[in-house]
Amino acid sequence: MHILLATDADWIVDEVTNALGSSGDTFTVCREGRVVADQVEERVPDLAIFDLQIGSMGGMAVTMSLRLDESADRLPHVPVLMLVDRRADLHLARRCGAEGWLIKPLDALRLKRAAKAIVGGGTYTEGLAPDAEPVDPMIELGDAAESAEGETVDAG
Repeated sequence: MHILLATDADWIVDEVTNALGSSGDTFTVCREGRVVADQVEERVPDLAIFDLQIGSMGGMAVTMSLRLDESADRLPHVPVLMLVDRRADLHLARRCGAEGWLIKPLDALRLKRAAKAIVGGGTYTEGLAPDAEPVDPMIELGDAAESAEGETVDAG
């Protein structure tokens, strides 16, 4: 299996290659999102794993760019697993057309499950189903926001 990994974080490279690397598997690591399409054109990966934050062009923009190139028949379909920083970022992964997403921190078991599902033609999602209603980033605090100073307020 050939995996394209786009991240500028060394710890993510280590986590992914340790979890998914086995005999015969290969990795191409891109440190900038803007070179991903060139790498796909050079060698189509079985799976692309994109960090939400990649230098000058993040994982969401890279995935959307790949999907646009695919719709214009410039590049083939590339299955994408997005690595998001927090639960609030899940809607970004879903909206850009990724087949799956994981919330960091990562672990080998979840990475292996996600890769297997996506390479097999399925999806792998954490925290938000692919067909879920849009996430509202604003939390209603109501009257609790006007509580006395020093008092703990439960917003959720």
